[in-house]
Amino acid sequence: MAEHRARQLQFAAMASASAPRDSATLPHPVPNDSGFRLRAGLVLVFAVILFFARLGARALWSSEFRWAEIAREMLVTHNYFWPTINGHVYYDKPLGSYWLVIFSAPFTGGLNEAATRLPSAIAGLLAVALLMLLVRRLYDARTARLSGVILVTCFSFVFFSRDASADVETITGELAALLLFNHNEERGRGMWVVGLWLIMAATSLTKGLLGFALPLLVIGAYSCLRDGWSQFFQETLHGSLADRIRKLVERNRWFFNWYTVAGIAVGGFVYYLPFEISARMMGTQKGLAMVYRENVVRFFHPFDHRGPIYLYVYVIFGLMAPWSALLPAALVETHTLRRANAEPARADRFALVYFWATFIFFTLSGSRRSYYILPILPAAAILVARTLAYPGELRSMIAHRLLTVGYAIVAFDAVAGIVLLIPAWAILPSPYDALPDLPAKPAFIVFWIVSVVAVIYTIRKFSPYRIAISMGVIAYLAMTYIYIFAMPAAEAYRGEKPFGYAVLNKIGGSTDHLVLFKTEGPLFYLNPPKPLPELDDKQDLQDAIAKGDAKWMIVRRRDMPKLETPTTIELSEASYPWETDYNFRNKVVLVRLGN
Repeated sequence: MAEHRARQLQFAAMASASAPRDSATLPHPVPNDSGFRLRAGLVLVFAVILFFARLGARALWSSEFRWAEIAREMLVTHNYFWPTINGHVYYDKPLGSYWLVIFSAPFTGGLNEAATRLPSAIAGLLAVALLMLLVRRLYDARTARLSGVILVTCFSFVFFSRDASADVETITGELAALLLFNHNEERGRGMWVVGLWLIMAATSLTKGLLGFALPLLVIGAYSCLRDGWSQFFQETLHGSLADRIRKLVERNRWFFNWYTVAGIAVGGFVYYLPFEISARMMGTQKGLAMVYRENVVRFFHPFDHRGPIYLYVYVIFGLMAPWSALLPAALVETHTLRRANAEPARADRFALVYFWATFIFFTLSGSRRSYYILPILPAAAILVARTLAYPGELRSMIAHRLLTVGYAIVAFDAVAGIVLLIPAWAILPSPYDALPDLPAKPAFIVFWIVSVVAVIYTIRKFSPYRIAISMGVIAYLAMTYIYIFAMPAAEAYRGEKPFGYAVLNKIGGSTDHLVLFKTEGPLFYLNPPKPLPELDDKQDLQDAIAKGDAKWMIVRRRDMPKLETPTTIELSEASYPWETDYNFRNKVVLVRLGN
C-alpha cells in the first residue's frame, strides 16, 4: 500500500511539472501527437470494416421491417410525407429516418437490407469520429483514440450501427451538438448557437424530441456544474435573488442571448416544416399528435414499456459489453478527487455530467426499455478511456481492484470461449442437442488464439494501458466474429425471407387475391403494389371469400383453429428441432382457401 501511494505521488509530481497552466480544463498533459489524424483514421478504418462488411447479408428482422416497409410504400405511392405500413399510417417516428433509407437505395442497388441499414452504419461511423474529436479537446490524443476504439467495439453500438433504426442517428446528432458547444464554450454567445439548434432539429427529425432534450440537458447541467457543486450551491443559495439569477444567466451565456431566439426560430421551423407539409397534404395533424404522444405522454404517463426503475442499472452492462466490466472501476476512479480535498478537473466533470445526466433522464422517464439508454454509451466510453489512458497507477485502490476484477472476467471469458467448439450434441440436453455446430470455425480458432496472446501480453506486465490494448483486441475480434461471421451464417436457419419469396412463386407473382389474417407476414418481401387486406376475425374472412377477394391467406399456425374455414396448407415458414412449441405455433403459413 505504501509503495502504491509512493508511485501515485511520484506520478502526480511529474504531471504537475509538465501540465499546462489551465489545469482546470485538462486532467492530464496533452502530448504533441502529430500522428493523431493517422491513428484516429485507423480507428475509423476498423469501424468501417465492422459496421459495413456484409451489411446486407442478413434478412430484415423485428422492427427493421418498419423502416424498410415504410420506405417501400413511400416509393410506391410517391408520397414522402405520409409514413404507412400496409396502407395504415405509422407516424411513431418522424419522417427523417425513412428519408435516409430512401436516399440510400441508389447506393445499394435498390431498396434492400443494405439500404435500410446504411444510414445507421454511416451514423455509427460519424459518431465514432465525433467522439474522438470531442475527447481530443477534453483530454488528449491517446484518450481520444481509445474512446473511439471502445465505442466501436461495444456490443450494442455495433448491433444498432448494423440495424435499421434511428437510435445511432440520435447519438450522432447529440455528439455533434456537444462538440459544437465544447468548441465554443468560452465564446458564450455567437452564430454557433443557431447552428446548435439546427443540429438538434435535424437530429429530432430522425427519432423524436430526444434530439433537443439530451443536448440541452447535458449542456445545461454541465454549464451549471463545471466549477463544482460547492461553487454552484454557493452562488445559487447565497446573495439576493437578483444576484443568483445573474450568476445563473452568466453560467449559461450560451443559452441566454439573442442568438438563442434566432436559433429556436430557425431550428423550430426546420423541425416543424415536414409536419406542416404532411398536414396540408393529408388534412390531419397526426404527425405532431404522435410526437406529443411518443415523447411527452410516454415520458410522464407511459402506456407501454414500463420497465422497473432500476432497469438501466444492469442493462448498461449488457449494452456496453465487454467494456462494461471496466465501467465500475472507471466511475470510481473518475469520482476520486484529483488531489486531496480538490474538485475533479473540468474535463472529468463534463464526462461525469454527460454520463449521469443521461442515466437520470432515462431512469426518470416513465417508459423504460433496455435499448432506450443507448445514448449513454459515448459518455461511458469516455470514462473508461480516460481511466485506461492514464499514464500511471490509478489514484483509487478500490478502482484498481475493480479494474483487476473486471479485466479478469473478460480474460477468463475470452480463454474459456474455446468450449464453444464443443458440438451441441455432446453437452446439451434435447432438443438443444440438435443445434448446429459453431460457424466459421477456422476464423473462430484464429481469433481465439490472438485473444489468448492478448491476455498473456497483459498478465506479463499488468497496467491500465495494457488492459486497454488487450481489451481492444479481444472486443474487436469478438464483434467481428459475431457480426461478420456468425450472424450471417445463422441466416440459414431463419425463414421469413425465403418464405416470402416462396409465397410469391406459389401464387404466381400476383398478390391480388392474397389476404393477411392477424399478421403482416413477410410484407416487405412480398412487395405488393397496393395494401393487402388485413382480416381480424372469421366473419371478415368469410366475407372476403364470398366476394372472391381471398383465395390465399397468410396466417400464424396458432390462429388457424379460429378460422372455421376449409384450408389447405401450401407453404410453411421453416422450423427446426431446437425450437419450442411456442416458436412453432408462432410461425406463419400460406394456406389455400376453400376445398
